[in-house]
Order: sequence, then C-alpha cells, then structure tokens
Amino acid sequence: MNFNCITPSVVFQEVPNEISLCFSITGCKVGCKGCHSTELWHEDNGIRLSNTSFTQWLKKYQGLISCVVFFGGEWQPNALIEKLLIAKNHGLKTCLYSGEKYIDISISQHLNFLKTGAWNQSLGGLDSPTTNQVFRDVISGKKLNHLFNKAIHVNTFNADTVDTNHYQTTILETNYFKTNSLEVSAFEISTFESYQFTQGANYVAA
Repeated sequence: MNFNCITPSVVFQEVPNEISLCFSITGCKVGCKGCHSTELWHEDNGIRLSNTSFTQWLKKYQGLISCVVFFGGEWQPNALIEKLLIAKNHGLKTCLYSGEKYIDISISQHLNFLKTGAWNQSLGGLDSPTTNQVFRDVISGKKLNHLFNKAIHVNTFNADTVDTNHYQTTILETNYFKTNSLEVSAFEISTFESYQFTQGANYVAA
C-alpha cells in the first residue's frame, strides 16, 4: 500500500505558535459524517510520499517552517514513524491530527503535538467549547484547546509573482505574520519558490 498525500501546504493555525508544513495522508479509515475532506478517504488519491520525497519537501521549506503536521497516516504506522523521525532529525517539531480517540505509543512517542477525536458537526472543531476533539502537548500532557479560541491574523502580507516562469513569491522584510501570540517577522527579503500557504483548517478531522 502506498503512503499517499495531497500536495503539502504551509499552515499557520493547525499547530498554535508554529509554522507547519502539512501533509494530508489519503486512505482515512474514520469516514466522519460531514467530513470536509472526503478526498482523503481514498488511498489511491494524491501523490506517493516516499522518505526521499518527504525529505525533499522539508529541504524546500527549510528556514520557513518549525513543525511538520500530518493529517492522518496512523493506519500505516511504519511509514508514518519513518517520516516523523526524519522530521525530528531536521530539527522540526511534529504533530498528528487523527480522527481516532487513541493513538498507539509507538507513534505518539515521536510527536510533540497530537489532536484526537472524530469530526462531529454538532459539537464543532477545536475552536468550539463543546468539541469532542482534543489537542495536546504530548510532552507535557497539557490540553491546548484554548489556544484555538483566538482568531488568526495575517498582517501586511504582499505576495507578488516576480518571475512568471518560475512562480516565485517575494516576502518583504516589513511584512509579518501573527498567529495567536506568535509574531514571525521575517522571512527577511527571502524569495521562496512555488510555496502554498493555507490559513486555518482546524475543523478537519483526518
């Protein structure tokens, strides 16, 4: 069975105070009613995520991201653990979003953050006080749901296509992102190629 994912994107809200590269793994076994991402139910969707291609993604975003988040993938523990270890070796924090209630320790021991619980439309996502979902700091065991109650703010971000042949994006040093209490100033006049930025999807249960 292939370990496939939808094209990764940089996200700011899924892991509070972190800039994360998000890998949405296909083949979800939970199948939540009202799921916003039914394309993740079919294991043949997406692109194959080998250890080599995963490493290439990390190198592409090196210096920008501080964390890697997986939406699902716990149904292939060996493949997931291999990638968690690679991310750790690159100095990155790790997070798993799972629709399951419990995650095996063989996986959780390699995580910094873990979201558990299936999507229940009547209870809402992590930003809802009635949610059944839990987001924890795995190291401390603390529940961090309260961090999702604050809205994300993106200030003075100017994206310009500076090279139509390579679709490059220049982020000026005067621009910055705010996600909850974190302020990232800087990407200093850096030029990033073909980056995808996604804001907010914490209602998704992988």
